[in-house]
Amino acid sequence: MELNEVPFDGLKPIEGYGPGFFRIGGAVHEGAVVVLPGGVSEWGGYGDTATLIRAKGDVDVVLVGTGREIAQVPRAFREALEEAGLGVEVMGSAAACRTYNVLLGEGRRIAAAMLPAG
Repeated sequence: MELNEVPFDGLKPIEGYGPGFFRIGGAVHEGAVVVLPGGVSEWGGYGDTATLIRAKGDVDVVLVGTGREIAQVPRAFREALEEAGLGVEVMGSAAACRTYNVLLGEGRRIAAAMLPAG
């Protein structure tokens, strides 16, 4: 089997995650995070749609990591993002991390907003 390194073109892949943290681009971030083309920052959770909506010119889809298990997101959160023209894909945070890296490697215009597991 031949393995190829995936080029991320300066963007930061999610390298790891665990109880209460994410490791992104070599730095550990505790708590909820949002990963955008412009960088990584703390995320205020479902009440913080403005951070994601501001990125709508650079992002087509937001992967929402709901923590350890997949869970429903509040209707107002989903509707606000969709009204701004953003696609919303909801999954557990571990799946969101893996999906983010695959799509990032494909050059897709994505963001990840994730709650930590545990």
